[in-house]
Amino acid sequence: MKELATAPHGLHGSLTVPGDKSISHRAVMLGAISKGETVIHHFLDGDDCLSTLKAFNDMGVKSERDGGTVVIHGNGIDALNKPAQPLDMGNSGTTTRLLMGILSGRDFVTRLFGDASLQKRPMKRVSEPLSHFGAQVELTHSGTLPAVIYGQKLHGTNYQMKVASAQVKSALIFAALQADTPSTIIEKLPTRNHTEIMLRQFGAEIETEADQKTIHVMPQPELTGQTVEVPGDVSSAAFFLTAGAIVPDSKIKLERVNLNPTRTGIIDVLQKMGADLQIETLPTKGEPLGNITIATSQLKPIQIEAEDIPAVIDELPLVALLAACADGTSSIRGAEELRVKETDRIQTVVAELRKLGVQVEELADGMIIEGRNEWAINNDQLDSYGDHRIGMMDAIAALKAPRPLQLAHADAVSVSYPKFFQDLQKLLGGGQA
Repeated sequence: MKELATAPHGLHGSLTVPGDKSISHRAVMLGAISKGETVIHHFLDGDDCLSTLKAFNDMGVKSERDGGTVVIHGNGIDALNKPAQPLDMGNSGTTTRLLMGILSGRDFVTRLFGDASLQKRPMKRVSEPLSHFGAQVELTHSGTLPAVIYGQKLHGTNYQMKVASAQVKSALIFAALQADTPSTIIEKLPTRNHTEIMLRQFGAEIETEADQKTIHVMPQPELTGQTVEVPGDVSSAAFFLTAGAIVPDSKIKLERVNLNPTRTGIIDVLQKMGADLQIETLPTKGEPLGNITIATSQLKPIQIEAEDIPAVIDELPLVALLAACADGTSSIRGAEELRVKETDRIQTVVAELRKLGVQVEELADGMIIEGRNEWAINNDQLDSYGDHRIGMMDAIAALKAPRPLQLAHADAVSVSYPKFFQDLQKLLGGGQA
């Protein structure tokens, strides 16, 4: 049980948040299947990304890690070896789903397993579309891990996606790179495009049409190692952006944050809600990035619909928290995808907000939130339910409390942000990080 800090004097100072989780995963994967050395700067050394690194080490890819710098010695995708043991995915859905695409085209059989939470998450959404490329992925009867991937020759195809998921799309792109003819993948809605951006840097031929949903992939026998600068993770920055907006007497600067338009949904939400937020863009060769300054704000309610969801899927717990601090009624709809995250995030967010005295109605695909400036807290015992994002949302919400609250299962936060509580403490002290 961890005691959560309050912020009677607000939050002040500047912070460099950890490297982007999605980009860190993909940099390791692309480095591992490319020829030559790949150097990754500002790598996120959270548990999930380390699961990706270890999986490739177990397939014979050599690497060194020194703090936030990782060097991968790639020998090409054909040099991947059959692992001696089943690969441990830990809690990482990204590692699992993207690896399914990579391994489905190899000439060996691979077994994947994960922790108790990951082994409940749906994987048929990846195995079924991969089968259109000729892949053979065997799951449990309930469509979950453990999985057996029978690697074989893959065929190009045209596939219309049934779910809006960057993870599923990326798995299909990795399969398409290994196919015998070109493929076209059509998304339901545009999702984050880190895989496409980085693959182009590594030498792949991928074209996205003007609709941002139709992706053409050419088979790619060889990729070339690169230097990758990982920008700050906007999903991690989002916790402090939320804190800066809702905690009285606050002003925070977050430095070198990823500003990829497929990821900045939380910034769009804050701007629509009237937050006091400024962005300074910085020069870059890879993903767009910049510095963001936020200060205490009078927030207006917001209505989030299905078409808004892909851009804020990971930040929806924070959107709910922002709505709880706004003046009026907000709604989140079309977010049934939240029910199959590390926890059922609709259920867990509703439960935690109610402990804080927030009036919130649970819907099948979201929630309706009655916002107000002051809460009447009725339960001091908050719980992450083993979900890193719920744990951090609770810690941010607790900053507004008149007394310290307690958080069960606080260690879940290390999955994506091992130094979250230290960074929060720096802002409470008004210092630099």
